[in-house]
Amino acid sequence: MADGVADGVADGVADSAADGVDDSVADRPSPVRRRVATGLLVLAVTPLTVLTAMRVVGIDGPWYTVAAIALTPYASVLALLLGGVALVLRRWWIGSIAFVLAVTLGSLVLPRLFSTAQPQAHGQTLRVLASNLYAGAGDPRTIVNLVRDNQVDVLTLVELTPDAVAGLDRAGLFALLPNRLLHPARGAAGSGIVSRFPLAELNLSGDSNAKEPSARLDLGGHGVQVVAAHPAAPTWDAGVWVAETKDLPRADPEQEPRIMAGDFNATLDHVVFRALLASGYHDSADEVGESLTPTWPADASAPPVTIDHVLVDNRIAVKAFHVLDVPGSDHRAVLSELVLP
Repeated sequence: MADGVADGVADGVADSAADGVDDSVADRPSPVRRRVATGLLVLAVTPLTVLTAMRVVGIDGPWYTVAAIALTPYASVLALLLGGVALVLRRWWIGSIAFVLAVTLGSLVLPRLFSTAQPQAHGQTLRVLASNLYAGAGDPRTIVNLVRDNQVDVLTLVELTPDAVAGLDRAGLFALLPNRLLHPARGAAGSGIVSRFPLAELNLSGDSNAKEPSARLDLGGHGVQVVAAHPAAPTWDAGVWVAETKDLPRADPEQEPRIMAGDFNATLDHVVFRALLASGYHDSADEVGESLTPTWPADASAPPVTIDHVLVDNRIAVKAFHVLDVPGSDHRAVLSELVLP
């Protein structure tokens, strides 16, 4: 009997050990599954690495990388999430790379949430509104209401068509802002500047001046220069986008203060736009911590990005900035309250 009991115990221990091994093996991912998971993580982290390198080095590239760079704020969040997933799956080296990417991109993006000190400006207050009318489809009554309700002094309009001019006239725009410099055109090529103050046309934008008009506002004894900005969309032609952005005037402290407002088709992450800023401009939204507020597309048919801006030279203080809806347009309008030197 003792031998039988011993045999039974031995068999039970053996069976239990075998069951434990079987359960451990069953719980362990197969080599194929591990390789697939690693491959998917590498596939995800590779484009993020390329985007981060292009952003840090300063390369915009062809239209598809220009579009990708516009998504830098989203990429910083994606890199953080990807790093977390990689660490949960114990892919330590992939997780480490993803977290380095997240920190790098985050260091470029997070400062946009904070306001910065403004220059000591004690001159006239100027309210500037910029709107892309989406080939004239933007609602003219809304534009007029925004001008009236916000006591706008200067309005820049892009994608301004002849029909849009007629609609704005009927809605009463030119009764509020009687001075105008308009270059309407079919499609997206028309632009204009409308002002409470007298305007004198300038030529500050080189070959694209008809599309990106400029003028001097006479404020009575002194003036300010205004440019309606609208470089071509990079998805249409990246080369033209670069050329028309470079046509925009660099800041010049020897001239009167300058404001550029409109649809730049660029974010703060594009090197061609940062080069323009580096010449001596500030982005109004960035100055008050609002530069991550998206302006296009208005209907969120794609990840929304910030491509509409009001730029001011370094002598002008930014008091406030707002993003406003315009029915019918694929862009939201941008309003900046400025204090001149």
